[in-house]
Amino acid sequence: MNIFDVAQLIGGIILSVGYIFQVKQTIKTKSVEDLNFTSYLSVFIGVGLMEIYAINLVLNGSGLMFLITNSMSLTLAGIMVFLILLYRNKK
Repeated sequence: MNIFDVAQLIGGIILSVGYIFQVKQTIKTKSVEDLNFTSYLSVFIGVGLMEIYAINLVLNGSGLMFLITNSMSLTLAGIMVFLILLYRNKK
């Protein structure tokens, strides 16, 4: 593990923490009125495409930290998309 791997890991964790707070708040309040579905869906698709790239990097001998943190972001963005779909018409 080199300095760039450490930077990627720390940066990815920091970015993922933002999603964790939003997921917790959404589950707690069951409110998604102020959340934009298209925005979260775009992030999910974009991170999903980066996941393909991260898998390619790992298969070629590098990028493990990128795959780990990208997988965290993909999972949390996917949870947000699911929660928006689940709660958007419930009042």
